Amino acid sequence: MTLQDILDGGAMPVIAVLRGLQPAEAVGVAEALLAGGIRIMEVTLNSPEPLRSIEQLSAAFGSRALIGAGTVLRGAEVESVAAAGGRLIVSPHTDAEVIGRSVGLGLDCLPGFMTPTEAFTAIAAGATDLKLFPASSVGQGHLRALREVLPRRIRVWAVGGAGAHDLAAWLAAGADGIGVGGSLYRAGHVPQQVLERAIALRRAFSASNTQQS
Repeated sequence: MTLQDILDGGAMPVIAVLRGLQPAEAVGVAEALLAGGIRIMEVTLNSPEPLRSIEQLSAAFGSRALIGAGTVLRGAEVESVAAAGGRLIVSPHTDAEVIGRSVGLGLDCLPGFMTPTEAFTAIAAGATDLKLFPASSVGQGHLRALREVLPRRIRVWAVGGAGAHDLAAWLAAGADGIGVGGSLYRAGHVPQQVLERAIALRRAFSASNTQQS
């Protein structure tokens, strides 16, 4: 399962950022996300036993969801995520080694960027998707300006403060999708809470499509 497969399948372009997820709750939370229409999930590497959670999720849902890791800081971590079955590498920064190893292993990667220099550095290293982070610090106007110079083939995901409340605004500004953390899942949330928040995102996405049409 690749990011392109997910988008081609018509799923809403939302990445669930699962920070603090415990292995014992991983499957239940993922089931709630899938029921709410979210098929892209990253377990951040500063979570408890993240590789174990990634391994469980990849085994259970790898054929219908894109599972991977967030807060990936070093190239060696890419190898560990791949060995656990992860297919997505998300970073808070632009690191050519992380991007290169991800591309070399055939993994989707979203390096973090904020400036044009970081964006074009990531593209030169092989990235086709970029993570505008933290998106709330710069706003939609910043993305609109960046879209004037970024290649059209490059997808941009707004992450950091984005959620159901501003999903439509980010898409209108040129984002291809968003990543949602605390407003979707926080450590200790039960699956029902996650499901309700995923449904709110799905409604926001449906409303944005109605506005555009």
